Amino acid sequence: MAEPFRVLVLGHGEMGHAMEYLIKDQSQLDIWERHPEDKAHPVVLEDVASQADVVLFCLPVNPHREIAKQIAPHLKKTCLCVSIAKGLDETGLSAAQIFAEVFGSNQPYALLYGPMISEEIRAGHDAFAQLGCTDRDSYNKIRGLFHGSNLYIEYSSDITGISWSVILKNVYALVFGMADELQLGDNMRGYLCVAALRELDQIVRKMGGQAGSPYHLAGLGDLITTATSEDSHHHELGRMLAKEEVKGIKGEGIHTLEMVRQHNLFNTTDYPLFQLIDDIVNKPHNVRKKINEYLKRVYF
Repeated sequence: MAEPFRVLVLGHGEMGHAMEYLIKDQSQLDIWERHPEDKAHPVVLEDVASQADVVLFCLPVNPHREIAKQIAPHLKKTCLCVSIAKGLDETGLSAAQIFAEVFGSNQPYALLYGPMISEEIRAGHDAFAQLGCTDRDSYNKIRGLFHGSNLYIEYSSDITGISWSVILKNVYALVFGMADELQLGDNMRGYLCVAALRELDQIVRKMGGQAGSPYHLAGLGDLITTATSEDSHHHELGRMLAKEEVKGIKGEGIHTLEMVRQHNLFNTTDYPLFQLIDDIVNKPHNVRKKINEYLKRVYF
C-alpha cells in the first residue's frame, strides 16, 4: 500500500476546513494559518512546507505571491502546489499567473476550480472540479489525494481558460441576484445564463484561453452554483445592489471589476452584459431601468 500524502493546507477558513474534511482520513495533514487561534502550537511554515507532497493554497489570491516566494526554496522538487483562489490580486494577476511567475518550470502547480461550496462538502454532499495543470502526472496525484472522497475531479490543460472562467463568473453571478430581487422571472434567468456564457467564451479567448472552456465545471458549473444559490455571497450582493444598498458591497466579483478597470485587462464595452454589471456596481440606481435599457440596446 502506498504511503499517504503529506499535505500542507495554507489557510483554515471555509475552504481550508472543506479540504481538511475531504482528505483528513487518507493523508498526513499540516495546517498553517498566519494568525492561528492556538498560540501554544505554532506551525513554522518553512518546516512543514519542506515535508509536503502537496500544498493546497486555500487563501485569497492577494497573499499568494508572498507565500509562494516564502516556501519556494524549501519545497521538494516533486511537491505540487494547488490553488483554489478565484480572484485577481492587486496587480490584476490570477493565481495561475502568480504561480507561473514564482515557480516557473521549477515547481509543478495546478488550479482546482468548480462547484465546491464549503458547507455542502462538510455536510457530506458531492462536489465537482476541474484540475488545470500541464501534465497528467499532477492530475493523477490529485485524483489519488481525493480518492474515496466526495470530490469528483476532471482534467483540463487549459489553465488560462478555466482561470478566467472561474474569476469572471463571480461578476456575472451578480446580475442573477439583481434579477431575482427584482422578480424578473425564470425566463430572464435563462437568458442571463446564455448571455453570460456567450461573453465568458469571448473574453476567455481574448485572454488566451481555449474556445468552449467556460462551458465546463469551472465556468458554467460554478456559475450556476454561484448565481442561483440563495446562500451564495455574490447572489446576495446582486440582491443588495438591486435594492440600491452599497454598504458592505465587497467580494471577489466586485474586486475583479475594479482590477479589470484599473489595469485595462480588456475592453469592457465589447461585452454589453459585463458592462451593464460594472455600471450598476458603480452606480446602483434605477437598476430595473438599466436592465431594460440594456435589453433594448442588445435587441433593437
